[in-house]
Amino acid sequence: MVFSSMIFVFCFLFLCLLSHNLCKSIKAKNVCLLVFSLIFYSWAGLGFTVIMLADVLITWIFALLIGRTAGGARRALFFVSVALVLGVLGFFKYTGFVYENLGALFGVAAPEFVSSIALPLGISFYTFQLISYTADVYRGEVKPQKKFHILLLYACLFHQCVAGPIIRYSDIERELTRRKVTAASTSIGISRFSVGLAKKAVLANSCAAIADTYFKGDAAALAAVPAAGLWLAGAAYMLEIYLDFSAYSDMAIGMGLMCGFHYRENFNYPYIADSVTDFWRRWHISLSSFFRDYVYIPLGGNRCGRGRQLFNLFAVWALTGLWHGASWNYVIWGLYFFVFLAVEKFAIGERLYTIPSALRRAAVLAIVYFSWIIFRFEDMGELSAVLRGMFGGGEGGGSALAVALDLRANIFLLIISAVAVTPLFSRAYGALRRRVQAVCGDGSNVGGAALTAVFGIFEVAHPVLLLVLSATALAGNSYNPFLYFIF
Repeated sequence: MVFSSMIFVFCFLFLCLLSHNLCKSIKAKNVCLLVFSLIFYSWAGLGFTVIMLADVLITWIFALLIGRTAGGARRALFFVSVALVLGVLGFFKYTGFVYENLGALFGVAAPEFVSSIALPLGISFYTFQLISYTADVYRGEVKPQKKFHILLLYACLFHQCVAGPIIRYSDIERELTRRKVTAASTSIGISRFSVGLAKKAVLANSCAAIADTYFKGDAAALAAVPAAGLWLAGAAYMLEIYLDFSAYSDMAIGMGLMCGFHYRENFNYPYIADSVTDFWRRWHISLSSFFRDYVYIPLGGNRCGRGRQLFNLFAVWALTGLWHGASWNYVIWGLYFFVFLAVEKFAIGERLYTIPSALRRAAVLAIVYFSWIIFRFEDMGELSAVLRGMFGGGEGGGSALAVALDLRANIFLLIISAVAVTPLFSRAYGALRRRVQAVCGDGSNVGGAALTAVFGIFEVAHPVLLLVLSATALAGNSYNPFLYFIF
């Protein structure tokens, strides 16, 4: 079950919110959310639920023990806890990758069971959440949660357990046991959810269709795609991946607000970044901050010599790439960003900001554009074919005219999508509203009252309009999965 499906929006979510609001006590509300979350997660398979329950149980027990222990034993318990949950993640996510490389290097054959290993849904996300909780308990930043079902609710909340954001226990610790759902938060949540659903159903899925038109087939098929088609597909995929990822976060944040939870922002218009460092302050904020706080800083961060800082940065970005998937292209993708971040930090430094802002932003877009090409193709032959083809090194047997006609047919969609990945819409609306308020004052005159009413009607009606538009787009659309579900 995915957020952008009819059964989720008009059945599962509706029933969950109705039941949650009918519950009077916070205990009953938590039971309601826990039941619906376990149903949601079990939709992909009961076996996956057992694995998640085991991870949460391990974390719960060890966190309680850490809270009662001091000295070296405390440290040992922490490392054993982290090793156990990482071991579960490693087994399901990287066993096949390890044997694949052992086979290529030494001819080691993989056991038969390896081919049957399925990646549990969302395991990369809830594993990091549990590690962050254990680390915070170890540091003394939060107290161990004595009630197992509360920690389980934190880990499996259906809003975010499958594809993020990576929520820290400290961010919602109070709201797990004391929260209030208000009309204002519900209204904002519905609006945020509807915006995310439209981004996914209307824009991301449409951009995906364009990208998949050209980015399909094996290396030989990709080599036959004209360069113009590959460049168009790269642009469409760049739009798709942001709209898809941020849409899921929008919907998760919106549903959280409807239930009284306040999750942190996960994307902040990264395509307007003026440096690669700035891009990663804006892109998948919960993931980048996790690696900063739980890997980079514990390794020494910036508090050591340049050589050690470089190693720390290398380790973080190699792990960031590997976290995304058991394939070398993800490692290359992570190290690709490491190179640019290291150059900015150690080679250019403050001189970067002497370059005109427009040039910096254009350079970041170019760097990010090619990063997504690397991210897209797990097969090195396919990746090579695309990169060569983009610069005229492929066969280019396809028709450039067909690409031009495709671009013409989709130009309006691409323009809307390009604007949607910037804050232009929200800033323009905010500026217009402030201007109207400045001109019309308190709305005591007829014109001012009318304009104020128009804004009010729009804010009430636009979620409904977006839901209708999304439902129309989803009807008969066979392409609908969120990209981060595979990680």
